[in-house]
Amino acid sequence: MTTQPSTTPRARRGRVRMTRQQRREQLVGVARELFAERGLDGTSVEEIAAHAEVSKPVVYEHFGGKEGLYAVVVDREVRRLHDAIYQAISRPHTDPRSLIELGTLALLDYIEEEPDGFRIISRDSSPYAPGGTFQTILSSVASRVEGLLASQFERRGFDPGTAPLYSQMLVGLVALAGQWWVESHNQTTLTKPQVAAHLVNLAWNGMRNLQPQPILRVSDALPAPDAEQD
Repeated sequence: MTTQPSTTPRARRGRVRMTRQQRREQLVGVARELFAERGLDGTSVEEIAAHAEVSKPVVYEHFGGKEGLYAVVVDREVRRLHDAIYQAISRPHTDPRSLIELGTLALLDYIEEEPDGFRIISRDSSPYAPGGTFQTILSSVASRVEGLLASQFERRGFDPGTAPLYSQMLVGLVALAGQWWVESHNQTTLTKPQVAAHLVNLAWNGMRNLQPQPILRVSDALPAPDAEQD
């Protein structure tokens, strides 16, 4: 008796074929982990291809090289963090202290939930990211805070022209403390809400007790500048 060939196609062996978009997303995910661990300079196209189980030409076909892939990874992280913070501090009819709390928690949330993304954008090691870097994000957020502070300064008789300086200080305070916190998980028992509470404690209570015309107490002990320069 002759056995008829089966009409059922055999399951393909080896890698599952992906659509172009699926492959692109896979490469972004693989590269994100490698860039977070080793940085741009420490990651090669060969490593990206090997981890994705594809050939090097596939990486070049989708992104033109590791710099193009890095730019995509950074741009996505920038957008994710930017959107999270803006959403937090753009709620209407929210008092200034609550805005500081919401913005602080939004940044700490991102640091905690996206450690790889935070390492990539806070490293700020490459000019290849058109969407900006961690510093540009912070400057953008500070610009938003600046408007909130300026109105409060005018109301209390402070110089609104100093609002940009104070907004940079506030945002920088939270960003640096957040970076310290995520890098010191093994050395500190402080939880995210505790870190946020301490940051807001310093920022808010410091702002409440601002002097309209602050001066340095050590200014009298500093040497006077030369009247003329040769």
